[in-house]
Amino acid sequence: MMTHVTQSSLTNLLPTRVSDDNGLAQDVMQGLSQTPKKLSSRFFYDAKGSQLFQQIMELPEYYLTKLEHQILSQQRKEILYSIDIQKPFQLVDLGAGDAYKTKLLLSELMASKADFSYVPLDISDDQLNLLLEDMHHRWPTLLVQALAAEYFQGLEWLNQNQRQRKVVLFLGSNIGNFDLPDAKNFLCALRETLNPEDAFLLGLDLRKDPEKIRRAYDDAAGVTSAFNINLLHRINKELKADFDLDQFQHFAEYDPLEGTMRSFLISKKAQEVHIGTLNQTFHFDAWEAIHTENSYKFSLKQVEEMAHSCGFKVQDVFTDKTHGFADVLLRPVSN
Repeated sequence: MMTHVTQSSLTNLLPTRVSDDNGLAQDVMQGLSQTPKKLSSRFFYDAKGSQLFQQIMELPEYYLTKLEHQILSQQRKEILYSIDIQKPFQLVDLGAGDAYKTKLLLSELMASKADFSYVPLDISDDQLNLLLEDMHHRWPTLLVQALAAEYFQGLEWLNQNQRQRKVVLFLGSNIGNFDLPDAKNFLCALRETLNPEDAFLLGLDLRKDPEKIRRAYDDAAGVTSAFNINLLHRINKELKADFDLDQFQHFAEYDPLEGTMRSFLISKKAQEVHIGTLNQTFHFDAWEAIHTENSYKFSLKQVEEMAHSCGFKVQDVFTDKTHGFADVLLRPVSN
């Protein structure tokens, strides 16, 4: 079931799909049936959504990618030294996407001739196929095993099928997409999948000027708006729905008390939307909101407290020059 990326295996570049059901239909049914309505941000990333997010990362307002890229570019030797790459390991990349920032670590690992394999894990087959081809052309000898799965499905599959030391990456402040209780639950559940010799590198957006945060999620060019609305386009395409995309608008707000950036899709008028696959029609009042994403901003004290409560210790903290973003290296504490 493993996908080896070598010069002779380009025709076999297919990710291992751990689950055939991406859960979109269930999420839409549950999310649009509740009050207030809600859709999960994890479904942003179909092929078009992934392309739009690449554009978002290049926007002048979107500081997150730039700050983390700065950390991984300038401190990658220190990060890998802390991880200890002298022993064989799997580099497991949760929500790999195009691995834009992970490639900085991969480049250093390849140059150092470390004994490792790369395991990109993503729910998007399209994104994984693009990444596999890119990996093949960049590093033909790199052993890659792509998993199309949810985070814990993929980690469970690895634990059941392989017994190797793991270095898990969760970059890009993706943990900020959870509410705080869910972020803690995620961290505690992840701890249960790791052994004492494993390591976890966690990317976190830190609290800063509220207006700078808000602009990052509501850019002047409207790319973030298109990214958010593409979620409705995906539902139209995959679930045979009839959302009128022109009758919904993107809205984003930041709460500095909670440290939460929230994104919504707002219905511009009272309307009915039929979703054929679900055989269900949903009513929207004028100016009713669908909550699509949270992006939580942390303090380092919060991170340390949350990690400790889940059975991790903070080994190292790597920040950019402005201390606006952090990559935190966590180690499981022996039970």
